[in-house]
Amino acid sequence: MGINETANYILFYNPISSGAADIVKLTTHALGNTLGNLTALIVPKPQPPTTVVMEPLPLWQLASSGGYYVKLAGILGASAVALGAYGAHSTFPKDDKIELKEVFERANKYHFIHSLAMLGVPLCRYPKTSGTFFMLGIAMFSGTCYYLALTGDRSFNKITPIGGICFILGWLALAL
Repeated sequence: MGINETANYILFYNPISSGAADIVKLTTHALGNTLGNLTALIVPKPQPPTTVVMEPLPLWQLASSGGYYVKLAGILGASAVALGAYGAHSTFPKDDKIELKEVFERANKYHFIHSLAMLGVPLCRYPKTSGTFFMLGIAMFSGTCYYLALTGDRSFNKITPIGGICFILGWLALAL
């Protein structure tokens, strides 16, 4: 036996040292459990937060809870398609400054996009605000563009930018 093996035997592996190590392990374990129990008495464990579990619903049922807006989106979408078809097959008055067919197409595009946006209105926090702004935007922006394209009359052109602002406010209300 070399010096290292002898030292290890004397310090760690002889029957007296290993018995003392077992006693230290048991004492430490018991003391740790006791301290853990005392800590539990002194500092109570916080209660986990309550969890609310909702029944999973299909998106169409969730959206139909705001049925007014979904129906309105359907009507607006149908009218956008009908007006788009009308504009694609009609003749427009002559205007030297702008191409009235492009004005009509722009009105129809914004009308259609915001009709689809109305489907998301029941799912937002402020559906009345968002829906109202979208409706005003469709009426003031798309409506005045349709009027200009079909008649060539520019008398309502000052309302068109207000309709664009209503679209922006509708999107912001949808985002909040």
